[in-house]
Amino acid sequence: MGGYIIVIHFVWEDFLKIAREELGSRVVETWFKAVSMSRWDGIEKVIYLQTPNAFICNWLEKNYRSFFQTHLGRLLNVADPKVQFLTTSSKKEEVIVKEISEKSSEKNSKAPQVKTYRAAQVIPYGSKNVTHTKVFERYGYINKKYVFETFVVGPSNSLAYAAACAVAQKPGELYNPLFIYGGSGLGKTHLLHAIGNAIQEKNQKAIVLYQTADRFVNEFINAIRFDKIDRFQKKYQLVDVLLIDDIQFISNKDTTQEAFFHIFNSLYDARKQIVFSSDTFPQNINGIAERLRSRLASGMIADIHQPCIEVKMAILKRKAESSGEILSDEVAHFLATHVTSNIRELEGALIRVIAFAHLTKEPIDLSLVKKVFSHEEQLVKDSVDFRSVIKAISKHFPYSLDELRSENRNKELVLARQITMYMMKKKTNSSLREIGAYLGDRNHTTVKHALEKIEHYINEDAALQRHINAIEKEFEH
Repeated sequence: MGGYIIVIHFVWEDFLKIAREELGSRVVETWFKAVSMSRWDGIEKVIYLQTPNAFICNWLEKNYRSFFQTHLGRLLNVADPKVQFLTTSSKKEEVIVKEISEKSSEKNSKAPQVKTYRAAQVIPYGSKNVTHTKVFERYGYINKKYVFETFVVGPSNSLAYAAACAVAQKPGELYNPLFIYGGSGLGKTHLLHAIGNAIQEKNQKAIVLYQTADRFVNEFINAIRFDKIDRFQKKYQLVDVLLIDDIQFISNKDTTQEAFFHIFNSLYDARKQIVFSSDTFPQNINGIAERLRSRLASGMIADIHQPCIEVKMAILKRKAESSGEILSDEVAHFLATHVTSNIRELEGALIRVIAFAHLTKEPIDLSLVKKVFSHEEQLVKDSVDFRSVIKAISKHFPYSLDELRSENRNKELVLARQITMYMMKKKTNSSLREIGAYLGDRNHTTVKHALEKIEHYINEDAALQRHINAIEKEFEH
């Protein structure tokens, strides 16, 4: 029994290391540290995770279900394990609150829902005259919690909101395509899903597909790999409304752009609605073919920028109400003035405050909020930011930030870029995804590969080890 407990302990510790790499220290400290792996049933393939209360249990089940399933399954060397979250009742009896399995995942609004349709020629929006040819599956989903009614409107986003509402009222007729751009975490994805929800509510027969650009790229690659290009094309020809999030991620992918160009043209000619989101204005997206860039910019372009304090406070109060909490003006104002990055970070800060209040059974007042922020500042006091890393790297390599972010594959530049990623992971509390995004929108697997490369080089190359030690000394001053 003792050996069994030790195995569980090491599996959980390895899982936390993976979580720190992929999600960042803040997520681990706020959520995962409150959880323990209580049991592993190897016969039924069930992982039991103990949580301190129902609030944390529900949050983990809703937001990190697949993360637990994927990585704990890999560590236990089993495919698709079930996960059961346990919480302790007032009588100290364990009760099962949520069960994660393939059966329950269909009910989760954040899980991809799969429906079967029959492929058809591209037809006008809403037409019932469909010529069926072949059954295929449509992957993609609309998140039901993102609706226009829960979107807080202010001067920073009123144009994008109004355009999105207009598109939802008359898809394919007004503002086609609609291009919404702005910084990360400001509500672009919310508006895309809101459009989809509004259209589906009006017309249940409308086929609405939400897709991230990177998922589109992966889907296209797999279609080529498994000789399913026809199926891929027919899937996109059938949709009435196509919502593409983070379109900038198809940059520098020429073959994918070619495929998307033809999909765009066929849908546009059939008066199907197309909506894009991006972190930048279409003319400023690098690595996009000019003819595709002209398509992106051919319709309505609306931006979203940082909201004012009053709007941020309104967002916080509405978010708190949805969690069953009432937020005072002073607490809302404190959070709104102390979190300046984006709305996603603002909501994340509120969630951490609510979680801390539930754990400590304290009321949500200004003193508790300050306590939470003080704890987080303690977590990052020894950390540095990305700019500090770039500054240190520039003293040892003759490359600018633009060069590090570029697609240039010069051998020495690649090494400098990999060392930069290594130092960012070592010296900051950032996730692999955040590091990749900062260094030219690279995905987290690229960053992970870079870390593994540098760790290998360090063990094999004493000169490189000395070089990295010299870079690390830059942070001692």
